[in-house]
Amino acid sequence: MDKKLEHIKAIFLDLDGTIYLGNNLIPGALDFLSRAEEKGIKRFFLSNNSSRSVDEYVRKLHAMGIPCEHDDVLLSTHDLLAWLTSKGVKRTWAIATKGMCQMMESIGITTADQNPEYVVLGYDTEINYEKISTGSIHLHNGIPLVASHPDMVCPSPHGGLPDVGAYLSMLKVTTGVDPVHICGKPNPGMILHKIEELGLSPSECAMVGDRLYTDMEMAIRANCVSVLVLSGEATMDDLNNSGKNVDVVVASVNELM
Repeated sequence: MDKKLEHIKAIFLDLDGTIYLGNNLIPGALDFLSRAEEKGIKRFFLSNNSSRSVDEYVRKLHAMGIPCEHDDVLLSTHDLLAWLTSKGVKRTWAIATKGMCQMMESIGITTADQNPEYVVLGYDTEINYEKISTGSIHLHNGIPLVASHPDMVCPSPHGGLPDVGAYLSMLKVTTGVDPVHICGKPNPGMILHKIEELGLSPSECAMVGDRLYTDMEMAIRANCVSVLVLSGEATMDDLNNSGKNVDVVVASVNELM
């Protein structure tokens, strides 16, 4: 095991590009998770991908043979809900999937309000022109925009797919409006509250992911051990050109522990 991981008691794992690509497990991912369990390391699954609800992620992981509970899954949607709640927001126009809307509505936040306090943008894989055009009209009328995360692309076995960052660019060109806040990774609060709940220090935790500007940036900001896998978006050239100091670099999670 890499010496920088010998003292790790909890590990935060990105999903897309790290544990799986699309519907296919990264080779060796199950063996890696078994090794972590044998060592008594707690593991949590993180994703900026707000297209699915926690229930949907749990079902997907179970179908892949990965045991997990609801509390094991941390999404950018959780960070978004916490932010909206802190602002007392109850009415939104959401450009988001049914799963994300269900999570918002479950805590009393509307998602198709004609008099919204915010336009909320998630990774909407069910996007249509009505959502975009109505959201644009609200933005033109001065309603502020908040986004679930900044990712430009979502990894897939066939290459990157348009993600929230790409949608933000579209809305910027259309309306001239920038988001007042972007949730999810790399905001360190997404994992720091869990680290505190576990009674651990950040140095006892590792963040494993495939993106420099979200996964690794969050690890650096949170003072966790940063572990970059090259099985998703980032390449060694990207790392060398980024100027980021990453603690561990491996081809995939199969090389860890």
